[in-house]
Amino acid sequence: MATQQIRSEGIYHGLPVFPPDQTGLTAIITGANGISGAYMLRVLARDPKRWKKIYCLSRRPPLVSGGLPDNAEHIPLDFLKEPKDIASVLKERNVTADHVFFFSYIQPPPKEGSAGIWSDAEELVRVNSSLLSNFLEALKEADVKPKRFMLQTGAKNYGGHLGPIKQPQEECDPRITIEPNFYYDQERLLSKYCEQTGCGWNVCMPGPILGAVPDAAMNAAFPLAVYCAVSAKLGQPLEYPGDMGSWQVNESMSSSMMNAYMEEWAVLLGPPNEKFNTCDSSAFAWESAWPRIAGWYGIESKGPQDGDEYVSYETQYIPRGYGGKGVVRRKFKLADWAKKNEVKKAWSELAEEHGLTQKELVDVDRVFGFTDGTLCRAGPLNFSMDKSRKLGWHGFVDSTESLLEVFKDLVKIKMIPPVPEVKVSFN
Repeated sequence: MATQQIRSEGIYHGLPVFPPDQTGLTAIITGANGISGAYMLRVLARDPKRWKKIYCLSRRPPLVSGGLPDNAEHIPLDFLKEPKDIASVLKERNVTADHVFFFSYIQPPPKEGSAGIWSDAEELVRVNSSLLSNFLEALKEADVKPKRFMLQTGAKNYGGHLGPIKQPQEECDPRITIEPNFYYDQERLLSKYCEQTGCGWNVCMPGPILGAVPDAAMNAAFPLAVYCAVSAKLGQPLEYPGDMGSWQVNESMSSSMMNAYMEEWAVLLGPPNEKFNTCDSSAFAWESAWPRIAGWYGIESKGPQDGDEYVSYETQYIPRGYGGKGVVRRKFKLADWAKKNEVKKAWSELAEEHGLTQKELVDVDRVFGFTDGTLCRAGPLNFSMDKSRKLGWHGFVDSTESLLEVFKDLVKIKMIPPVPEVKVSFN
């Protein structure tokens, strides 16, 4: 009979208790200023006895209140440079690493005239494969020899951005090769590196990520918080943009903090050379979450109504290979809503009143387009967590509680106005 110990950290439950002999470790976090890397730093920095040194590799330093923890060091690096140039910096700074957490990512603009933020699949492959390839070559040249390398990819592994997918999503599902996918290229690069060096690997795959960092891109929470704050200022209800199907569909959300807890578990207690779905393990649908979110702002929640008129969008592909194409039905897009003059004026006034960092809403199609895709889907995003549970991972967070915590973190870094929390109910 196997016995495990678990613990809670605030709203995060079922977290592992690590063996006391796991001490004095070193880590590299790439993309340490991003929505995933910044939370990885927060998790590792909480136990300086276990993690004696954390190297944060990113072009800009992580935004940490009070400065970086004593056991962390930021090294500015651009992984689009030549591997020898990256390696020279690693050697100069005496970087070592028992474990690597790779989050570096570049989101290129969509193709001209395309509605999809991931439409330039070829450029996504080129630039993001280069990031990883250059870094892996630099590790070898600098003689940095990690025991385990964690690569974070995501839900596009299953093709959900292309159309309806098999339910639930399991790590053993076949690859979707309708169009190029940089995740697969990155997996190939990492596998080759590990074969050459003897390093173990893990790939962790989150869904829509909830986190608070200064860069609003690829962040489902920031545009939603803007929508709430402006709706409250204008005295308008929080109107859900989609139909009853999207309103009720299950969606596996992935909080940055919970992802980081699981990724630490993966490299320290999980088996090497395995892929893991990475999510909150919370039963989440907008039908339950939307009224709670509106309640934080003291405004009316308005879901789909009889007689609503929608614009329908048929997906281009059928990733699961059967059952017809998917259909997304919307009353409006948040990306279009954010361009309205009354919205821009209201946000400008809120930004001035609260001293926010973004005086104007910028890069609207990309930033708000990501949340549009999260709010209205062609089918469920239903990650199976069976594999990791069998191996000893039991982490859980209520995604709606996590979203409120992220909103509060966005307030702290002056990205959004204070959340009134007029009524919060988790019944």
